[in-house]
Amino acid sequence: MIFRTSTISCLLLMAFSQLSAQEKYELNSGWQCSSVAGIKATGQQISDPAYRLSDWTPATVPGTVLTTLLDNKQVPDPMYGMNNEKIPDIYHVGRDHYTYWFVKDFTEKPVTGDAQVWLHFRGVNDGCDIFLNGHKITPSTHFGAYLRQSYNITPWLAKSGKNRLAVIVYPPVFPGNPNGGQGGDGTIAKNVGPQYTAGWDWIQPMRDRNTGIWDKVTIEKTGAVRIKDPHVITRVPGIRKSDGPQAPATILVSADLENASTKSITGTLRYKIEGGMATQKVTLAPHSTTTVQLPDLLLKQPSLWWPAGYGPQHLYHMQLQFLNNGNTDDTEDVEFGVREIQTYWNTHTRSREIAVNGQKIFIKGGNWITSDAMFRFSKERYDAEVRFHRDMNLNLIRIWGGSLTERPEFFEACDKYGLLVFQDFWMSGDCNGRWQDPLKKEDQWTRRQYPDNHSLFLESVADQVKLLRNYPSLAFWCGGNEITPPADIFHAMKDSIIPALDGTRYFFDYSNSDSMSYNALGGNGDGPYGIQSVPYFWSYRTFPFNSEVGSVGTGDYESLERFLPAENMVTPNPQTGKTDAVWDYHKYIAYNKSIDPYGKTTDLKEWANKAQLVNYDQYRALMEGFSAHMWDWYTGVIIWKTQNPWTALRGQMYDYYLDPNACLYGSRKGAAPLHVMYDPTDGMVMAVNNTFNYARDLMLELKAYDMKGRDSLLTQLFVEVGPATVQKFMSLKGVLDKLSEKEGVFFSLRLLNTKKEIVDENLYWLADAGGNYSGLQKMPAADVKVTAHKAGADSIVVTISNPAGGPVAFFNRLSLVDAQTKKRILPVFYSDNYISVLPGEQKSVSISGAAVATHSTAQVEVYGNNVKRLAVSF
Repeated sequence: MIFRTSTISCLLLMAFSQLSAQEKYELNSGWQCSSVAGIKATGQQISDPAYRLSDWTPATVPGTVLTTLLDNKQVPDPMYGMNNEKIPDIYHVGRDHYTYWFVKDFTEKPVTGDAQVWLHFRGVNDGCDIFLNGHKITPSTHFGAYLRQSYNITPWLAKSGKNRLAVIVYPPVFPGNPNGGQGGDGTIAKNVGPQYTAGWDWIQPMRDRNTGIWDKVTIEKTGAVRIKDPHVITRVPGIRKSDGPQAPATILVSADLENASTKSITGTLRYKIEGGMATQKVTLAPHSTTTVQLPDLLLKQPSLWWPAGYGPQHLYHMQLQFLNNGNTDDTEDVEFGVREIQTYWNTHTRSREIAVNGQKIFIKGGNWITSDAMFRFSKERYDAEVRFHRDMNLNLIRIWGGSLTERPEFFEACDKYGLLVFQDFWMSGDCNGRWQDPLKKEDQWTRRQYPDNHSLFLESVADQVKLLRNYPSLAFWCGGNEITPPADIFHAMKDSIIPALDGTRYFFDYSNSDSMSYNALGGNGDGPYGIQSVPYFWSYRTFPFNSEVGSVGTGDYESLERFLPAENMVTPNPQTGKTDAVWDYHKYIAYNKSIDPYGKTTDLKEWANKAQLVNYDQYRALMEGFSAHMWDWYTGVIIWKTQNPWTALRGQMYDYYLDPNACLYGSRKGAAPLHVMYDPTDGMVMAVNNTFNYARDLMLELKAYDMKGRDSLLTQLFVEVGPATVQKFMSLKGVLDKLSEKEGVFFSLRLLNTKKEIVDENLYWLADAGGNYSGLQKMPAADVKVTAHKAGADSIVVTISNPAGGPVAFFNRLSLVDAQTKKRILPVFYSDNYISVLPGEQKSVSISGAAVATHSTAQVEVYGNNVKRLAVSF
């Protein structure tokens, strides 16, 4: 994370003299826009503050053209129903329809002496020309959705201090035909930009192809010398533990210094951290940029950064400062983590093995597209989504190649929550020619050379590496999704650009390449996708580091009604599994064969609740099946996929509105760091330990409960599980088959410490001899008591008590709702959900998040399979 003097600590401010009146601020309000249609004036004329903006429209910046149109109610919400079909598509109406002028008036007085004022754009899709106060700032039209822009606007500031910025934004040159293919007809990939905007199997096309000033615009004031693109590398030798004393680590720092003045300048670049200081004196030629390497600094007793589940995520704050004749020309603050990532080839699994600070990490990941299909990003939304991934007990997020290099705010959240990041570049096997495809306009040989502008692609790669390389969460670069870039691009990236500008991260040729996971099984090297039987995840040996494997993800009734019109809130046909056109439009994958064992239904609310049982079982089984074969069959797995940037009915642990479904909590259970589990194929009870420490003196307690809540103790014994291992205990298949044959049974597994506290627990609902959950369909009601109380300004603790003598209180969904509307408050975070409470026991769940603090009239709603819906206040 990079930020300026306004955010540094008082101690650092006292340590160094400051640049006088240094500022950096965002131009994020007060913009106006107009379509180019009917605008005859030139950019020089429009950017003159005297030019009247008659009938111009308030604009959303950062944002796309479609976002501005939506915010002004000029188009319907493309997330809802089939509204997207009512919005003109750029391919049919032409690029001029989405070519817009954006204008911003701002106050900035001319500076004196050697002071400089800079204008920065962090992302414009796809081309633009920029004008300020009657002057064209761009030497030629800028292209590249990902390529940052910086301009020295010092000479063009108005004497009055009243300035006008005018930007004309051009859509991608090749918007592509949204013909239903993955990336439409594929020509969207001729640009250097996002491919999904032409449509995919989990999204409909974004009609403007995300044209706009989609990322931040900032003004920055410095002295004659500006610090650019600092680079921090940390070396952490040896095998480390996450606690206890640490051997030293080494910090290596460099930065680019740009001298904007007409004279040679001699000064000092320096930083201070943990009582140590590194300095480097340098002479800078006029109008030049120089890379300066500071002396290495030894950090004693470092606090290390670890992935989630393995240790804390400690972050350091460093301030770089350039001193010129006793004055501070510029400062740049960098937040970083002390960690080192290693990779090895595991010859047993024949796949890539990952280590952090010398300790091997079993990768449990999720595939990510982008936060919002229309690029409506916010720090708060990023934080919530990444936190959900941490709450799933995942430790890696892969950024899929048909989208973008994610924003700094995303990486800040990953740094905070301990999610490693696997960053693809902007290629896909679908658009870039891996497969023959009749929906593509051009043949594979032609598509294999996309994009048209290779030099722009490489320039964008270099720029994004500089932008993101300091984040400790960033772990890997990848050439593209399921395909390498064209040969010249590929070799320049792998052999030159990334080694020179980073040099610390492994580069995967493509997302499912043999360098990641030797594909001895044939096929594409990933999958399967869609619902599988629970035993499948345990018994079928897939690829040893699977970059994409996943299942379904439909939300419950409350989720569906947010984007499906009332007339489309209908149950999928119980015979054929088919739905109506709106469900199909939102990419529904049929559940019915998996829901049928819970009982056929024509009631959508009941159907959606049963879908959550399937969701939970699918993702618990997926994570347990891979973990059970850790270091034997597998070194990692990445779920396809964990989130949707659009209101799709598949592949998500929470919906577009940040409402979690049971997939999240099934994954959370199955991926727990220390976890006891049951293999349905052979009845084996086992535990996996995904930590660095021995798990000793644990009591394994195994019980069965019938549908009336009567329990049978099957066994209990003291066990231990070594670090990073799987320990098998016993098979109970015959016993459990017998107990479940009539109407199914609950199987409870627990690990207890010597204080009889639960360290981990798991509850399976096993089907009857016919494969149906007949007992669940006729369970007696559980007479639970629910209480809730505030545990802090932004947290609530909810306790569900189930009296002895009754049945299991099964599969209870907790929701924080508005007391008046009964609508869920989003986003909030549950320490667990879809929980079951055994007879005579109670369970507590914490609900936390900023939304808790801001809703004074909230209630907690609870309902379950055999628990009636109720709401409690606190």
